[in-house]
Amino acid sequence: MLQKITEFINGGNVRSVKTRKNIILSFGVKGISMIIGFLMIRIVLDYLDQVNYGIWLTLSSFLTWFTFFEIGLGSGLRNKLAEALALKNYKLAKNYVSTTYFILTIIILIISLLFFTLNYFIDWTLILNVDDSMSKVLNNLALIVFGLFFIQFVFKLITVILYADQRPALANSIGPLGNLISLLIIYTLTKTTNGSLIYLGITLSIVPIFVLTCFSIFLYQTDYKKIRPSFRYVKIKYAHSLMSLGAKFFIIQISALILFQSSNIIIAQYFGPAEVTAYNIAYKYFGIINMIFAIIMIPHWSAFTDAWVKKEIFWIKSTIRKLQKIWILLTIFSIVLLLISTFAFEFWIGKSKMEDIIIPISLKYSLSIFFLLFTYGGIFNMFINGTGKVKVQMVSLLLGSLIFVPLSILLIKYSSLGISSVVVSSIIANFYLPIIAPIQYNKLISGKAVGLWNK
Repeated sequence: MLQKITEFINGGNVRSVKTRKNIILSFGVKGISMIIGFLMIRIVLDYLDQVNYGIWLTLSSFLTWFTFFEIGLGSGLRNKLAEALALKNYKLAKNYVSTTYFILTIIILIISLLFFTLNYFIDWTLILNVDDSMSKVLNNLALIVFGLFFIQFVFKLITVILYADQRPALANSIGPLGNLISLLIIYTLTKTTNGSLIYLGITLSIVPIFVLTCFSIFLYQTDYKKIRPSFRYVKIKYAHSLMSLGAKFFIIQISALILFQSSNIIIAQYFGPAEVTAYNIAYKYFGIINMIFAIIMIPHWSAFTDAWVKKEIFWIKSTIRKLQKIWILLTIFSIVLLLISTFAFEFWIGKSKMEDIIIPISLKYSLSIFFLLFTYGGIFNMFINGTGKVKVQMVSLLLGSLIFVPLSILLIKYSSLGISSVVVSSIIANFYLPIIAPIQYNKLISGKAVGLWNK
């Protein structure tokens, strides 16, 4: 039995072996990450009440909006670096890495200055739909978490390097390690202090920077010494190739932010912070579907890039078919999650707390459907991202993002769906993944992609 498992892992070409090993390692890492993530919600809810936790979740949603200032550089670097490494051109790889760090640092310095100036004029109580008495706390909290987030933004490029080098298991271990440290600190806070948004914000913002810094120093001194960023290797001429591809990913990222990160804000405005907590508990639970699939999919981005560059079409087709079979198994698993959801919520959050946190059945069904459609389209989209042919995706997601917010508000006002409105709107607005992505994949893989389909 053990021999058969070993043969399965080590059988096939080098790319397939590397991908399988990363998937297996990622399952271990993500399994630990999932446990930590679920424990984190339970402990934070013990530390804060439902309303304050909803405030934190909504404020955190705003943090993600600042990722669009990355202007797609990370995704552009991921593809360009994967190509350079596939060709073993380490000088070019170092140019790409150094230039990306330089440009992103300049961008973040400008954005930081603007935010710290404008923050004094922002009324966070109005944005978060809470009492005016929290104005000072929220203003200070925003300064802390946004400031530290900007620093984290640059250091996070080390994960892009790892993804480009087809080492997602190691990249995926950075977040869980930080979360584990944060979990231990927050647990200590529950025993030593009263619930404080400031303490929570400091903990969840500083720890990731510490972990990313340690990983960066170690990896650039060892495995990635050849491509370690250096000011001497900053070449602005390479900015064009990074940003021409990055610009497409930039629009995709903005659209994705609207589609996937504005739900908390909409719910907070129309239903209050307490409902944000209910929504996120359900989202986290059914998000297990996406998390499992992401473990399998993430190693394939750079693997698809490598195969596409080398014109190994058979490997791509074979891999896509295998991923589709895995998705069918996930569909069965999602039905199980749905059937046991009530028991799972009570076991996870606590029966007494779930008496106050109402999760409607419509939210459960809609989230199940959403994640299944999202993961199915993700099979083809990962290949498309790997090829860099993302213009159709860009246009589709841009259109979807324009639909999402007004459709959510319309359903909230004129339907009985409640907070499920944002999920139903996401399903409709995110038509690209289940419908358009498979079409483009077939066109690209058959060599029939022309015009917009091939850009």
